[in-house]
Amino acid sequence: MNRIDRRFAALADEGRAAFVAYVMGGDPDYDTSLDILRGLPGAGVDVIELGFAFSDPMAEGPPIQRAALRALKAGMTLNRTLSLVAEFRKTDSETPVVLMGYLNPLFSAGYIAFADRAAAAGADGLICVDCPPEEADELTDALEACGLSLIRLTAPTTDDRRLATVVKRTSGFVYYVSVAGVTGVKSAVAGDIAPAVARVRAAAHLPVAVGFGIRTPEQAADVARIADGVVVGSAFVDEIAGVLEMISSGANENVTTRVLSKATALAKAVRSARVGQA
Repeated sequence: MNRIDRRFAALADEGRAAFVAYVMGGDPDYDTSLDILRGLPGAGVDVIELGFAFSDPMAEGPPIQRAALRALKAGMTLNRTLSLVAEFRKTDSETPVVLMGYLNPLFSAGYIAFADRAAAAGADGLICVDCPPEEADELTDALEACGLSLIRLTAPTTDDRRLATVVKRTSGFVYYVSVAGVTGVKSAVAGDIAPAVARVRAAAHLPVAVGFGIRTPEQAADVARIADGVVVGSAFVDEIAGVLEMISSGANENVTTRVLSKATALAKAVRSARVGQA
């Protein structure tokens, strides 16, 4: 069992969902990003999803697209994202870190070299948005050899036949995309999600975390009553963008403080969602 497995098992014993926070590595800059990472566990985050910046993030809506551009402008690379993980591990040996991004940087780095470096840095898994299962064996082999989980995405459009293919060699958890479309645009509806989560969980025999379309504590709590994990991302990168705009106008604001405050509010909603449930 790696950190992901241990964390979901522990939370299942506690009877609550995991709160998974997505942030873009290096947004708005390396040092601030590291401060945010170090503060997320204390704010109640159970699993960190760390994006590595790419110039063509096809699954992302405008908020995360802009976050990727800010990170690239600040000099972020795949290696610098792994450096963030290594620095984070100096003070936190328990919180799972899942890298999230696109195949091009991994292919350029070489799958074996990437997996070796990611494991050495202290990462626990990978979400690769644009790597279809039919072409994933080489990447999966490299990750599994280093004890890293490949976490795959399912969607409302994934039928039963396709689902069986998607969950094969998936580990850690399955990421259920709650809406058809990109991040940060539509809103998730808990009533629509419940049967899909049950279907994916039965097919994969793994925890199911739900993301896309979850921005508010109320939405997070609704999903936490249904799923094994709740993923929030665009709300955090929007917070960063908003604070940067305020600072540029002369306001005395702190990016890290604002992001961690939002994380705390969302974490409280997820942690209390099942209280009183039979």
